[in-house]
Amino acid sequence: MKISFHGAARTVTGSKHLLTLSNNKKVLLDCGLFQGMGQNTNALNAEFGFNAAEIDHLILSHAHIDHSGLIPKLVREGFKGTIHCTPATVSLAGVLLEDSAVIQRDDTAFINKKRLMSGLPPIKPLYTEDDVKATMHLFKPVEYGVWTKVCEEVSVLFTDVGHIIGSAAVSLTIKENGKESHLTFTGDVGRYRDVILKSPEPFPQADYIICESTYGNSLHDPINDTINTLHHWIEETCVHKKGNLIIPAFSVGRTQELLFYMNQLVLEKRMPKIKVYVDSPLSSKVTEIVKDYSKYFNNRIHKLMQIDEDPFDFPGLEFTASVEESKAINFLTKPCIILAASGMADAGRIKHHIANNINDKKNTILIVGYCEPFSLGGKLMNGAKKVRIYGEEHKVIADIKVMRSLSAHGDYDDLSQFLSCQEVKKVKKFFVVHGEYEVQQQFQERLIRKGFAEVVIPKIHEEFGLG
Repeated sequence: MKISFHGAARTVTGSKHLLTLSNNKKVLLDCGLFQGMGQNTNALNAEFGFNAAEIDHLILSHAHIDHSGLIPKLVREGFKGTIHCTPATVSLAGVLLEDSAVIQRDDTAFINKKRLMSGLPPIKPLYTEDDVKATMHLFKPVEYGVWTKVCEEVSVLFTDVGHIIGSAAVSLTIKENGKESHLTFTGDVGRYRDVILKSPEPFPQADYIICESTYGNSLHDPINDTINTLHHWIEETCVHKKGNLIIPAFSVGRTQELLFYMNQLVLEKRMPKIKVYVDSPLSSKVTEIVKDYSKYFNNRIHKLMQIDEDPFDFPGLEFTASVEESKAINFLTKPCIILAASGMADAGRIKHHIANNINDKKNTILIVGYCEPFSLGGKLMNGAKKVRIYGEEHKVIADIKVMRSLSAHGDYDDLSQFLSCQEVKKVKKFFVVHGEYEVQQQFQERLIRKGFAEVVIPKIHEEFGLG
């Protein structure tokens, strides 16, 4: 049995880990899109590093595009197997992949106009909406806590990791050559005491662990400060400076958390009477899906829903649908809050809103989650004085602020608590993925101090023997 790493290896996005059994059956863990990698992004997404048609089964940890976004390309190139994931992940993947196909269609059309003017041949999108439709027929939903046969040699168990609705750690039991092995892929681990979701669950003892490390060297600000920090930036920007508060927010998870906190401010009578625009049709769809899976909410929010049946809605909130409604926001004269995807500000309507607001000191751009360093959000976080948006250079005059308490990824303490269910001496090999290399090295050192015997940081396309 072998494992090879074809994404999220010494970087954060593009999660793809390929398990090859001794009989040459192949099980792929995630099939994510690389994002925010600058000029390397397209090249990384163009080649898998393996033959798509040879993959027998795909197991998906959750629906975020950096974990699911290349599945339609996999199908387009010959994958015909089953995709196992939780029911909520099936629902989210349907809308996220469709949205991804539309973005690629539009971005490719824009790029091809420029290529045509330069006398270059046109390029094709990674996949189309038809590819997404073909992909959705391959999904097989599996509930948390139910051991399910993937094939004769492999069974899977999903356990809740509290990252987004439907997110799971993937535990595999693999039987081959008269021997049984246990491998767990953590997916993305959420936070304990999350405002909406349940805390991450323990997972079965593993021989091999593949673990994310996004914040493996740091601690987040306390969650209980989030509502007050958000209130401060709303008051500071919209009331005192009379400007706009622009928030790049992922459609899944982050947008719902922000709406929940704003609803809380309304209930506490601390929310100024200003308009809040969620300028993302995708966010609107996702919010409805999240409500459909309220059984995954934690006890605190269930108690709240006894007095407030919709914790993501409040007076003054508007979801925009059409392009015309989106453009109309630019001509408003009163202060407002604008939430739009993507969270890294690298695609979608948020780029237009940043371009339209970045040149005015009274406005604030509030970064509320992880951003790849090469992404627009990452550049703003890191203090760039000028940024290029849609080919035009902009001076960064608006205030750039960062809230570190809203991350859907667990920090070092969360990851340590999550891994505490394991007897470290029984873990033969520990693979660190899904993190910046420097962070991974620091996390690796911490894991070794905890007693894990062999902790490896794989390189892209690197392969290892197991057992």
